[in-house]
Amino acid sequence: MSSEDREAQEEELLALANIYDGDEFRKAESVEGGEIRIHLDLPQNFKIFVSGNSNEYLRNSGFEYAICFLPPLVLNFELPPDYPSTSPPSFTLSGKWLSPTQLSALCRHLDRLWEEHRGSVVLFAWMQFLKEETLAYLNIVSPFELKMGSQKKVQRNTAQASPTTELDFGGAAGSDVDEEEVVDERAVQDVASLSSLIREILDFDQAQQIKSFNGKSFLCNICFCEKLGSECMYFMECRHVYCKACLKDYFEIQIRDGQVQCLDCPEPKCPSVATPGQVKELVEAELFARYDRLLLQSTLDQMADVVCCPRLCCQLPVIQEPGYTMGICSSCNFAFCTLCRLTYHGVSPCKGTADDDPDADEVNKRLSASKYRRRRIRKEEMKSKEWLENNSKSCPCCGTPIQVVISCEC
Repeated sequence: MSSEDREAQEEELLALANIYDGDEFRKAESVEGGEIRIHLDLPQNFKIFVSGNSNEYLRNSGFEYAICFLPPLVLNFELPPDYPSTSPPSFTLSGKWLSPTQLSALCRHLDRLWEEHRGSVVLFAWMQFLKEETLAYLNIVSPFELKMGSQKKVQRNTAQASPTTELDFGGAAGSDVDEEEVVDERAVQDVASLSSLIREILDFDQAQQIKSFNGKSFLCNICFCEKLGSECMYFMECRHVYCKACLKDYFEIQIRDGQVQCLDCPEPKCPSVATPGQVKELVEAELFARYDRLLLQSTLDQMADVVCCPRLCCQLPVIQEPGYTMGICSSCNFAFCTLCRLTYHGVSPCKGTADDDPDADEVNKRLSASKYRRRRIRKEEMKSKEWLENNSKSCPCCGTPIQVVISCEC
């Protein structure tokens, strides 16, 4: 290695280390080389899609998703002793969402860039091309289709034609991308299956969006303080951002007041609602348990075919059979009338409650009826308890009330 080549290599690697962070450039320890991860800048509202019958992951329903980030292309390179005066860097180019033929087209263009820069360092030019021109060079536009290719022969540089399965990830191909051309051995499609690719793309996109959000500053419209995204939270539907401290106080007040359906965006007239995961992240465990319980109860109350066991010690949801007025709790086996919520009375009419008062408004009717049912249930439970005390005794093994003439089966 000449001193000029050595100096040029050292300066190039040092420059790359200063320009890019550790996630984008890593220098190899044993040889003069390294790994470069190229993150492409996608246009706004960029979408990927898969036809509905392509994979069991989609359950035959089709799939389309708008993303902001795609997994990076990875360029692994090694600098020969006579680089850059004579020889180009040896490299492999791998990617998850490009087909081997598309990656091969990129490899061939990197070779042409070397010919244009022969005698000079070329890694930075390669990186700029891959980052800024890959989509245009391969004529990839939104929506970008991901699909499973069929069995076909693929000619490689170092072997004769042989049958192999290729994952063909679409997007219109440029003039250099021809399925009949040689697939470069330096092109590596780093993906096991279409379903795993979809999961990796979505996971990567979500992680990068969180990383991008955490690094930006936002103005909270509650406390009017500017804070980093790592100290803030946004509502999924509207993307309005508030600091976590303000949202925490807001959520806690609403939950203590029992308004679990009102954890919506503080922006006026905005219908977005916080997700249970967001609530759990901000409030204490005890308060979240109350939120979870009240939210479930509120949801059950809105279901016409679900009633709760009227026993105060139970309250388990019971599914009401259509056409029947009897409900049987699967937990305590209490049989009750689903209309008056009292002990099931067969064909006998429900006993009158405050609902019979024509002068009472709707709210008072409901409150009075609820209080009436609670009193009746409590009275019935007291009678049952009194009867058990007078006519039974506890089993010495399990404590279950039993009649003296009947033996316990425990």
